[in-house]
Amino acid sequence: MEMASRPDTDDYLNLFLNDIPLMDVRAPVEFAKGSFPCAENAPLMNDEERHRVGICYKEKGQDEAIKLGHQLVSGDIKAQRIEAWNRFIARHPEGYLFCFRGGLRSRLTQQWIKDSGIDYPLVKGGYKALRRFLIDSLDQLIANGDYRILSGRTGTGKTRVLLDLPNPVDLEGLANHRGSSFGRQVTPQPSQIDFENRVAVAMLKAHHLTGGLIYLEDESRLIGRCALPESLRARMAESPLMILEQPMEERVAIIRADYVEAMLQDYISRDGEEAGWLNFRDYLLSALDRIRRRLGGERYQQLRDLMTQALDQQQATGTLDRHHAWIETLLNDYYDPMYDYQLSQKQGRILVRGNPETIRDYARNHHKLLK
Repeated sequence: MEMASRPDTDDYLNLFLNDIPLMDVRAPVEFAKGSFPCAENAPLMNDEERHRVGICYKEKGQDEAIKLGHQLVSGDIKAQRIEAWNRFIARHPEGYLFCFRGGLRSRLTQQWIKDSGIDYPLVKGGYKALRRFLIDSLDQLIANGDYRILSGRTGTGKTRVLLDLPNPVDLEGLANHRGSSFGRQVTPQPSQIDFENRVAVAMLKAHHLTGGLIYLEDESRLIGRCALPESLRARMAESPLMILEQPMEERVAIIRADYVEAMLQDYISRDGEEAGWLNFRDYLLSALDRIRRRLGGERYQQLRDLMTQALDQQQATGTLDRHHAWIETLLNDYYDPMYDYQLSQKQGRILVRGNPETIRDYARNHHKLLK
């Protein structure tokens, strides 16, 4: 495989703005704690090998640890690792490799790849430098950026409208969670570090590739189990608001589409028809259970009965009509009073309120003026 030699890089901004593929040669346990949106794990050592080398390093020093590492990753194991790296390189000839600090592991990986006939560059400073770059960049962007916050009652379709605005950053999409008790997706949320890295990369792109105002959806501190950076939450809490309004019928339809129809399809796609249905049913009832204490016993039982009847009818006949009752009751009795109270604390920050078209037109017109 002939490849022109490319130099190692410390142009971290270019890597993130252009989604350059990155080969993370750290152990799987390190990768699971956090990496970057365009990174794939192709480890030099697995978790057990890394653990043994780490103990050896503490007890006998670097030279003995390196010697043990070469013993553990040799023969067929070494050949398999090199083969995995070469497969990554064949798919991503424009990429780079990295380890934790850009030191021994990435140099060794680079050398073994070179011995197999391929020159492949590494990221100087490794994971630590990339992570530091994102933390510092996000701090600067939060401090200096200009934000508009899209708010609105539950079910108004805020995320759909947000994605139609001139320069959106979808925090719920980055967290893989819709932000409420019912917001869980069928795929897992990222680790906290992965979430922070995703937010930083999205903010960098919004600033450098589009520019101007950045539009965010109104969020609480936690989106599922992903916590917003405190400095971002503070900036959002003082930024101007755009209030999305929809009639109740439309809100019920949006919630039914997102949380009933789409979620059932997602569960069936993942688990098959029978298990998918059971897991979907459990998802809805469990989400209601999570807000049981805040609903109070009587209201919780009423809603659970309505939801169970709707699920039973859906299972028996495929019709969705009965979902309307629990959705409207939950909005009227639980979500709306909570939202209205929160909004009453923010009156001085409201720029515009109206339906999706009103919000889109306002954002587009003001984005042009301010850019």
